[in-house]
Amino acid sequence: MVEPRRLLLIFFLSTLLIAYSNANVEEIQKDTEEGDEEVKVGGQKALGVTYDARSLIINGKRELLFSGAIHYPRSTPDMWPDLIKKAKQGGINAIETYVFWNGHEPVEGQYNFEGEFDLVKFIKLIHEHKLYAVVRVGPFIQAEWNHGGLPYWLREVPGIIFRSDNEPFKKHMKRFVTLIVDKLKQEKLFAPQGGPIILAQIENEYNTIQRAFREKGDSYVQWAGKLALSLNANVPWIMCKQRDAPDPIINTCNGRHCGDTFYGPNKRNKPALWTENWTAQYRVFGDPPSQRSAEDLAYSVARFFSKNGSMVNYYMYYGGTNFGRTSASFTTTRYYDEGPLDEFGLQREPKWGHLKDVHRALSLCKRALFWGFPTTLKLGPDQQAIVWQQPGTSACAAFLANNNTRLAQHVNFRGQDIRLPARSISVLPDCKTVVFNTQLVTTQHNSRNFVRSEIANKNFNWEMYREVPPVGLGFKFDVPRELFHLTKDTTDYAWYTTSLLLGRRDLPMKKNVRPVLRVASLGHGIHAYVNGEYAGSAHGSKVEKSFVLQRAVSLKEGENHIALLGYLVGLPDSGAYMEKRFAGPRSITILGLNTGTLDISQNGWGHQVGIDGEKKKLFTEEGSKSVQWTKPDQGGPLTWYKGYFDAPEGDNPVAIVMTGMGKGMVWVNGRSIGRYWNNYLSPLKKPTQSEYHIPRAYLKPKNLIVLLEEEGGNPKDVHIVTVNRDTICSAVSEIHPPSPRLFETKNGSLQAKVNDLKPRAELKCPGKKQIVAVEFASYGDPFGACGAYFIGNCTAPESKQVVEKYCLGKPSCQIPLDSIPFSNQNDACTHLRKTLAVQLKCA
Repeated sequence: MVEPRRLLLIFFLSTLLIAYSNANVEEIQKDTEEGDEEVKVGGQKALGVTYDARSLIINGKRELLFSGAIHYPRSTPDMWPDLIKKAKQGGINAIETYVFWNGHEPVEGQYNFEGEFDLVKFIKLIHEHKLYAVVRVGPFIQAEWNHGGLPYWLREVPGIIFRSDNEPFKKHMKRFVTLIVDKLKQEKLFAPQGGPIILAQIENEYNTIQRAFREKGDSYVQWAGKLALSLNANVPWIMCKQRDAPDPIINTCNGRHCGDTFYGPNKRNKPALWTENWTAQYRVFGDPPSQRSAEDLAYSVARFFSKNGSMVNYYMYYGGTNFGRTSASFTTTRYYDEGPLDEFGLQREPKWGHLKDVHRALSLCKRALFWGFPTTLKLGPDQQAIVWQQPGTSACAAFLANNNTRLAQHVNFRGQDIRLPARSISVLPDCKTVVFNTQLVTTQHNSRNFVRSEIANKNFNWEMYREVPPVGLGFKFDVPRELFHLTKDTTDYAWYTTSLLLGRRDLPMKKNVRPVLRVASLGHGIHAYVNGEYAGSAHGSKVEKSFVLQRAVSLKEGENHIALLGYLVGLPDSGAYMEKRFAGPRSITILGLNTGTLDISQNGWGHQVGIDGEKKKLFTEEGSKSVQWTKPDQGGPLTWYKGYFDAPEGDNPVAIVMTGMGKGMVWVNGRSIGRYWNNYLSPLKKPTQSEYHIPRAYLKPKNLIVLLEEEGGNPKDVHIVTVNRDTICSAVSEIHPPSPRLFETKNGSLQAKVNDLKPRAELKCPGKKQIVAVEFASYGDPFGACGAYFIGNCTAPESKQVVEKYCLGKPSCQIPLDSIPFSNQNDACTHLRKTLAVQLKCA
């Protein structure tokens, strides 16, 4: 990021450049109270979307942009309005999405813009909610999405090299990008047409692989930029993490702390934009939980905007679900569940509310940020102030930062003694009043609950059908075929079969010695059968796809049959030369024979793409009638399970808990809700994901559910749950600043909306629910987190009684901290700043 001490010079020079060379800005009209001054060009209001060094200028007005990433295929269309509405309520004023090429053109020349791939409908919904849209066309997107969004058929175009100055790739990329932009233009969805789209992105994080292509990488960047500009969308184009983005394309930052890591725009007349502020970390199977605190997120945002940033996009604001086979290599079905909206579309607190507060605090600073100039003041060894002030006016905003990561510090700023918690930023929209501190959360917290559905689990009975490993398949080749090419992204599975004749003298003579089957594979996993018996399985990981399976097997005199089921867990989504990635068995040997190690890699192998149950569509009502189902036994590999359940009660989101299962896939009424992998444990000895989202849109009054279990799990403990966040909490101390929601600007000055700005706990039930119980209340030094609070060394005895008085039977409540009497008798916390912790139940 550009250092604040350089901002004054850069901003001044770039403003002169724009004023005299490009824009000839003649007049600024002060038409609102919060800094939304109009920029006029040649005496006329500047229409459309332009930019200068400070910000985007949309229809003549500067905007601070708080954008949230919501990917349309990762939820169902019936969820889109609620997700967009909740984002807007959280202070978001723009929605960002990628465009998913392999979803829109799964077969060359055959297009899909229906259902969850209805891009136009999604953008129009954004417009209906009066929000801006940021469309990242790519067409390579990465996004932990299968093949990075590139359709599989592209791999088989002769002579193609992905994302390089390569004519076959450029031909198909140009055709698809043109198709998308033209479709959006036809629907009048770009801002100059009256639509919501204010930014478009070409390519994605190309700098990370550019050097691999040498001069072909450099020329490709230039070509991609020219392609974007030639499409005449008439909005600015961006390239994220692209230092050499060609003019006038804006290079942007991705990361966790762009306020400190961004090297800045590559030209002085471009604004500082942040296209990915990671709200947590996506997970792959085998990962432990991934978290990022609301406090750290808010700190990063305040830091970036204090240092000349004008747009942040949360990646992801809502992550959603990788339905079916849409996730990339080893990526979980649940995606960025730790965002402000969780996988089920429920508000994750305090992340949702704390970010809403930082958006409000920054909006109160708009006038100073847009029209002022920055100075940096040193307030202590690790403390600084960045002050934005508009010359000749009272417009002033200050950001006081304590960069000490362990200790709170007091600083003197303009005659005031101000306490700054460790690693925090306080925001003063008038350079006098602290309305927000990134470390002090004034909004409520909540906890997610999975509630077993009485209706859905009533009379829930399973039936089973077990696959039989094939023998002597056709489609023969000397060696096993490469797995990506064999499956062509139509299935996760492919069979390989061979046979070998062994004489009595070939086999080990000792009873306690058995031959060993060894399969070296390039990924992702293999199940092995020998003479119809399951021998075992092995798999790679996200970090290391290759692996070796070694299992003792029982061989016999005469003909022996070996069947290997190779499987994939998504296609790769990143890196150079993706079209040259490979998977599947590369070496197959049998060790421990009397005649020595036998290499059967070139023994002649039969092939079958997919498994029989897939071909028969056992996951559909009609297809399930094609086989004989039986009562389940103790479980076994490669087994299908079928059952029926009634739609759960209420309207809360629905999930299935896969207790006792191994690895496989789930279908509900013929629609895949994604891969599960419960026996791939994290280092914490727990599954990375146990609950799997079933969208309400998939449900009927009576529902068919089908599981494909690869590794022998037993479904007896699998059950349906509904999901809520009806446990709400607050933890507010005596030193918490008032919420920025209690302030506004009038006549150019900051004013409080209420007279009482003392600390208070504010809680609100989701939806139309009411508070039915006070599960915890302590005013003193409680500790813990929402869902697990504990009383500390001291507490006011009346805490629960006071909270019940303010909250029971209400949809929301406010509890002033000074409403709770605290006796000095037996007070172990005389000199402690006290905290009120509250946990309530809504219903």
